[in-house]
Amino acid sequence: MFSIFKPYIFSLDPEVAHDLAIQSLKLNILPKSFFSVEDEHFLETKLLNEKIPNPIGLAAGFDKSAEVYNSLFKLGYGFVEVGTITPKRQLGNPKPRIFRLEKDQALINRLGFNNHGSEIVSRRISSNSPNGFLGVNIGPNKDTLNKEEDYYLCLSRLSSFAGYLTINISSPNTEGLRDFHDQKALEKLLSGVNKIKEDKKIFKPVVLKLSPDINFSEISRIIELIIKYKIRGIIISNTTDSNRDKLNDLQKDEKGGLSGKPLRDVSTNLIKKFYKETKGKIEIIGVGGVDSGHSAFEKICAGANAVQLYTGMVYKGPGVVKNMKKELISILKKENLKSINEAIGINA
Repeated sequence: MFSIFKPYIFSLDPEVAHDLAIQSLKLNILPKSFFSVEDEHFLETKLLNEKIPNPIGLAAGFDKSAEVYNSLFKLGYGFVEVGTITPKRQLGNPKPRIFRLEKDQALINRLGFNNHGSEIVSRRISSNSPNGFLGVNIGPNKDTLNKEEDYYLCLSRLSSFAGYLTINISSPNTEGLRDFHDQKALEKLLSGVNKIKEDKKIFKPVVLKLSPDINFSEISRIIELIIKYKIRGIIISNTTDSNRDKLNDLQKDEKGGLSGKPLRDVSTNLIKKFYKETKGKIEIIGVGGVDSGHSAFEKICAGANAVQLYTGMVYKGPGVVKNMKKELISILKKENLKSINEAIGINA
């Protein structure tokens, strides 16, 4: 059905199409059984000590204000991440701010953390309990003077409603955010996160979302801090503001973060590096160019415990997860693997 409507959807401005998708999902009319597949038990796994039906998650950026996560669970996702949520409501950057690069199966966005704010989101989730493993991605407001305090406020306000929380230090669309990849800045932030967790008795797992544009030389220092401050996992990776040279679409030079197929190998190689250095002790969620069972399996074999997608759903529609699950199960059977867990890191 998506293939029939796709030409119309792609004739719309990308942000208009996104808003239409959110409104459609609010109707919550599709039955969960429609997106089930046979032998799905092959895909059962654990993420951050939580049992999930499959390792395919929806990345932050789609359900920015936690409006439709339960409808998204019905599409077959093993887990869903909402946000990025900032302390105060934020309109984001001027429009237009999303661009489809159809020739490259990619998107460029410079949204700028547009969301309804932590107070509204916390009330929304408290009144509509998640029907699955829900991650909440948090970040600072654009005009804040102390970004660390914004993380701490969101952590305090949203932790009781989340299965896990993601510290987003990697969006290229908030000035100064990627400065937190610096060792001193990151240590200060993670130390403060741990203090808030201790003071507020927050026991939910925290993960760190990293930039794909870091130098390999930085990996060891980042891992050292992740272990020191007991960060449970890492998301590899966010969008990139590089890697434009080989793109074909005329909109390739638009300012913003690039996602989709051009990021596939970049993120997979980074997953391998982190997996090798952590020896599998830190859980990894792989993101970037995931749009099929094969691309998901590739990242899992590189060391990811689970994967996330967003751009893949834009181009392939809401049935993408069902097709990915079928393909993953077929791959596992072909490789004589009894569980998706057996594939983690086998090619790293």
